[in-house]
Amino acid sequence: MASRSFSKEDFSCPVCCDIFINPVLLSCSHSFCSSCIQRVWENKTLKECPVCRETSLNDRPPVNLALKNLCESFQQERQRSGSGVCSVHNETIKLFCVDDQQPVCVVCRDSRKHTDHRFCPVDEAVADNKEILKASLERLQEELRRSVTREQKLCKTAGDIKFHTQCIETQIKEEFKELRQFLDDEEAARITALREEEEKRSQMMKEKIEETSKQISSLTITIRDIEEQMKAEDVSFLQNLKATLQRAQYIPDPDLSPSVPIDFTNHLTNLKLNVLQKMKDKVGKHDLYNVVYSRPPGRVSAPHRSRTVDSDLYG
Repeated sequence: MASRSFSKEDFSCPVCCDIFINPVLLSCSHSFCSSCIQRVWENKTLKECPVCRETSLNDRPPVNLALKNLCESFQQERQRSGSGVCSVHNETIKLFCVDDQQPVCVVCRDSRKHTDHRFCPVDEAVADNKEILKASLERLQEELRRSVTREQKLCKTAGDIKFHTQCIETQIKEEFKELRQFLDDEEAARITALREEEEKRSQMMKEKIEETSKQISSLTITIRDIEEQMKAEDVSFLQNLKATLQRAQYIPDPDLSPSVPIDFTNHLTNLKLNVLQKMKDKVGKHDLYNVVYSRPPGRVSAPHRSRTVDSDLYG
């Protein structure tokens, strides 16, 4: 529909006289190819329209989307027609302008637009450009293969990262489980030692309490007897004096003196430091063994892996 309603001139840039490429719209409503207007304005202070000389309000004018869409539709319609006839001069297209990279007729060749341009027959241009495109296509296909290979390696690396993360997470949990078990065992051992000391001292106190109770009963009886003797008649008092004095000679048992209570320092002094030192002595060699030998089978370490991935992807 576009080719029947419009001609090439309707879609031609006033600067390059060719169909618009990425047209932009100036404030004066004139349109130009983006590259053409920037080339005209290069090294100029005033940004004037090449057609009406009106100063543009924007040195980066917006894209004329409507015109751009129309130009693309017009080009597609021309390509679909494939008549091999010049749309400007209605002559059979037999030549290819090397400078403008477009097929032309003999009238186009002699026109002012193609002055001093180079031309070649259409069949030669097709052969030469197909070879160029073939080489470009091969490079693109090779780059595609490399990109696919790179993607596969990246996916494998992503999988390795996830696998290593899971392995390390499992190892961390195992290590802390072992540490917690060590602390639980150490706590249980120390509490057991404390309970054993408590039991031993409690048994000693029980025995001393029983012996002390017996001594209290004996002393009570002795005191009562002596008090009775002191109330007796003088002759009777003197007759029993020797025995009474012997009973009054009480010697306390030194072993029944109160024992020293449980000493806090024996169980709490430097508790954390002592446990940490025991932990270090116990698990130090085990940790070194894990660092050297606990890598996942068939996998490489993270630093070595990163160098390998970089060389595989970009080497």
